[in-house]
Amino acid sequence: MAVVKIRFGLTLGPEVAAESYAGIIDDLERLKFDSVWIPEVWLQSTLDPIVALTFAAARTTRLKLGSHLIIPGKNPVLLARQLAQLDRLSNGRLLVVGVLGLPGEADTGAQVLARSERSAALAEVVPLLRRLWSGETIDHAGARYYLSGVRVTPTPVQEPLEIWLAGQAPGALRRCGELGDGWMPGLVLPAEAAELRVQIEQAATDAGRTMDPEHYGVNLYYANEPLPDAIAQRLAARRATPSADDLVPIGMDALRARVDEWVDAGFSKFLVRPMVPPSDWTSELDMLAREILPLTT
Repeated sequence: MAVVKIRFGLTLGPEVAAESYAGIIDDLERLKFDSVWIPEVWLQSTLDPIVALTFAAARTTRLKLGSHLIIPGKNPVLLARQLAQLDRLSNGRLLVVGVLGLPGEADTGAQVLARSERSAALAEVVPLLRRLWSGETIDHAGARYYLSGVRVTPTPVQEPLEIWLAGQAPGALRRCGELGDGWMPGLVLPAEAAELRVQIEQAATDAGRTMDPEHYGVNLYYANEPLPDAIAQRLAARRATPSADDLVPIGMDALRARVDEWVDAGFSKFLVRPMVPPSDWTSELDMLAREILPLTT
C-alpha cells in the first residue's frame, strides 16, 4: 500500500472572535500546521472566509488557506475572480471545498434561490469556475447563468485550482464522483466513510474520471473533556446514531487513535476542530502540535 501524505489543518468555527484571529494564524504558522480553514456561514459567523484568508495570506508564508465555500447563490464570475486573486496573492496556497450552505430557512433565503435549486446550481457552477480559471474567453448558456465573451484575469497560480466537495447523501456522493477533485465529509465514522467512498469512486468511473487516492479527508471534531449536554443534544439532532461520544473522540489518546482509523480507511487530510472552543488558543494549539503533528508523513 502506497504511503499517503498525512496533513493536519485547523478549522475555526463561526464563534471565533475576530480579535483572536491574528494570534491563531501566527501560532499555526509558527507550529507548522498545514492549513487554516474558515467555513463560510453567511448569517452566524464573525469571519468572512475571503476577507479572513486574504488577511492570513498577507501574514504568513507557508500556511495553506482553506474554506468550505457556499457556491450556490453567488455570481460565478465574481467568485472566480476572488478565488483566482486570493490564490495569486498567496502564491498558490488556496484550498477550496464547495458546499451547498446550511439548510435553515434564513440561510437559504440569503442565497436568493430555493433550497431545491442549490444542488443543480452547484453542479452548473463548478465546471464553469474551471473554465473561467483557464484564462480563455468563454461563452456559457446554462439553466441559471448566461455568459458571453467573459474572461477572468489573473488566473490562479495553481493549475488546476482544485474544488473538493462535501456531503454524504447519495446525490452529493454522485456529484463528488462526477465533478469533485476530492471529498471532505464530517460527523461520520471511518468505516462509514470508507463505504461511501466506494460510491464516489463508482460515480467517477461511470463519468470517465479517476479520483486521486490522496484526495480524501475529513472534518475531525474532538474534545478534551466529555461533551456538555447541550452540545451532545445538538449532535444527536443531526445524527441520532452513532452517539456523540462515538463521533467525537475525547482526549488526545482517543484523537490519535481515531486518526489511525481514518488512515487505515484511506483518508489522509485532517481538519481538526475543537467541539468546545478553548479559552486559550495558544495553549490548545501547542498541545495539538505536540500530540498530532508527529503523525504527519
